[in-house]
Amino acid sequence: MNRRASGTAAVIAVAALALAGCAGGDGAGGDGAPIVIGSVNTISGPATFPEASQAAAAVFDAFNEDGGLDGRMIEYKMLDDKGDPATATASAREIVGSDEAVALVGSASLIECEINAKYYEQEGILSVPGIGVDTGCFDSENISPANVGPFNDMTLTLQYGSEVLGLDDICILLEIAGSTRPTYQAAIDKWTEITGKEPKYVDDTVPYGASDYTPYIVKARDQGCKALAINPVEPDAIGQVKAANAQGWDDVTWLYLTSVYSENFADAIDDAGAGIYVPAEFYPFTDDDEINADWRTLMEENDIPLTSFSQGGYLAATYFIEVLKSIDGDITRESVSEALKGMDPIENPMVGTPYAFGTQNTAGWPIILKSGTNAWEKVADDWLRIGE
Repeated sequence: MNRRASGTAAVIAVAALALAGCAGGDGAGGDGAPIVIGSVNTISGPATFPEASQAAAAVFDAFNEDGGLDGRMIEYKMLDDKGDPATATASAREIVGSDEAVALVGSASLIECEINAKYYEQEGILSVPGIGVDTGCFDSENISPANVGPFNDMTLTLQYGSEVLGLDDICILLEIAGSTRPTYQAAIDKWTEITGKEPKYVDDTVPYGASDYTPYIVKARDQGCKALAINPVEPDAIGQVKAANAQGWDDVTWLYLTSVYSENFADAIDDAGAGIYVPAEFYPFTDDDEINADWRTLMEENDIPLTSFSQGGYLAATYFIEVLKSIDGDITRESVSEALKGMDPIENPMVGTPYAFGTQNTAGWPIILKSGTNAWEKVADDWLRIGE
């Protein structure tokens, strides 16, 4: 069953259960009522993350098709904040206040964690984003993403560049959303603390969604940079690499984050300079391995792109269902929050760090995109961990 059909079936099932609940007097939160879960996502705008919530929806659809939680279905609501603070604020209040969700799962937004963290604390609701992006995803007691995140990812890619590849003269170009600049600086400082190395040059004026990245690339080349560590989303990274190609800069090493790790990106890049390296936050999905088999099958059945973002959404929903099954008694916001905070770590070979709410993943799997291959390859046999 494809995603749209599956989603439609879930909606019909949820509607039927809701009507049955009204007829039987269960009301919201009764034994037959759906379990409402939400997510706030940047699905439109200059930098988008649509796959995480799509993947979470596919997991919940499959769970419902298998009977749900003792017959109770999950009603999953995905809202688009468009990368706009006012819309992110309104979206959270719609899910938490109006829909009375028990938790948020599988979110992926450019800004929403920082915008809504205090509100989630006030309302006593927890969030398990599929992809945590902004600073608020990693410093709130009510939010705990399934992924490593861009800040630890930055430390990992710098560490791999200097300590494994032996690169000197590494420069850092940053695309800044909201108040993430200090957190990126902390990630750079962590690399310096671990390795004793410092960046040759930092430019934190690089915009999201620029029509031409040539000025930033030329400036970096003129500074004598031999490698560039950058935090873009996929379309921006394609523009940056092509800008370097157009300038004939063919010996630069690219140290990117997991946000560019996709088959679409590999297809778009013919000249990768001295190589494009990424510390994949989840087990490399371009490697044909049983570790990703269940995720891959579910994504392909639902026409969801095979990316790290969809891996994050899949894992967030998978973790949540396991915690949901552990709850005795009523499924309420309070019981769900208590179960998440008290959960035992869940091990999964798709990640280098077992997941427990409130812990941070610090492992990435090094991969490379070489010129002329249009394909990612593993360049390690195990996870790279911060500080090792």
